[in-house]
Parts: sequence; C-alpha cells; structure tokens
Amino acid sequence: MRIAFTGPESCGKSTLAQWVSETYNLPLSEEFAREYLAQKESYVQQDLDTITSGQLADWHKKGAKLVADTEMTVLKIWSEYRYKNTSHLILEAHKNQVFDHYFLCAPDIPWEADPLRENPSNRAELFLMYEAELIHLQRPFTILKGSFEKRQREVNSILLDLLNC
Repeated sequence: MRIAFTGPESCGKSTLAQWVSETYNLPLSEEFAREYLAQKESYVQQDLDTITSGQLADWHKKGAKLVADTEMTVLKIWSEYRYKNTSHLILEAHKNQVFDHYFLCAPDIPWEADPLRENPSNRAELFLMYEAELIHLQRPFTILKGSFEKRQREVNSILLDLLNC
C-alpha cells in the first residue's frame, strides 16, 4: 500500500505520516525538502528540481509500500505559487506518481512556526489549490479536518477499507 499526505504547511502531514508508518508498520518517506533546505540559507526555483529528484529517489529506495510525508502536488503548487511556473521534471513526477490514496490535510489547526516554513497567512488559499488539483487529476483522496484524534479515526477507516480490498 502506498499512501501520501499532502496539503499546505503546518497542517499535520508529518505527524500523521509518522503515526501511520508506526501503526501500520509501513516505511516512512520523509519530506526530502526539509533535509535539503536545512542546509541552505535560501533557495531558488532550480532547487525544487533537486528536491524532486531526492524525493523520488527516496520513494524508489523505500519500495512498493510506503507512507509519504509529502508528494509532488506540494512541489507543483509551491512552484506555481512562488515562481508562477513549474519545471518539466516536477510536472512529469507529479503526473506519474502512484499512490493508493491521498490524505489532504486541512489548515484548520494552529500554525506552528518553523525556520523552514514561509506561509502562515495563505494556508486556506493553498489548500483550495491542492483540492482542485486532486480533483482535476481524479486522485483518490480524503480531506482530513479537526483534531489529531479525529484525523486518526478517518485515516484508520480509509486504510482498513484499502487493506480489505
């Protein structure tokens, strides 16, 4: 089973991905961008391709079953939002990624400051972009809202259905 968490910054993706990885004993593919950007003072659009390649390499290394803390919709939307265009590499990676289910995390939880986060005020706007993209591509997804416990129950319900198919 391959599942991915997506959505704007500070909406619970990493926390939920870690929990699913531990609960379902699935390999966790962490957000490569965090590791990469932690070593830089600033970044440019070309760095997004390096991040894309690093994330794809990690998915390949983890194999057919994994929980992804992020996925290519994040890079596509961020590139479009920040730079007003998207590289061919990101577009191809986005088009070709395969997950059994996507969990779109709503920004209805408090913003947590972090040196790598940039957008405390536009999370709702970005969320709508994620939702529109997932609908456009007809990706199977569930919107997660509310408390961590409520999100856990929703994820459990979906994953149990997927495992029973």
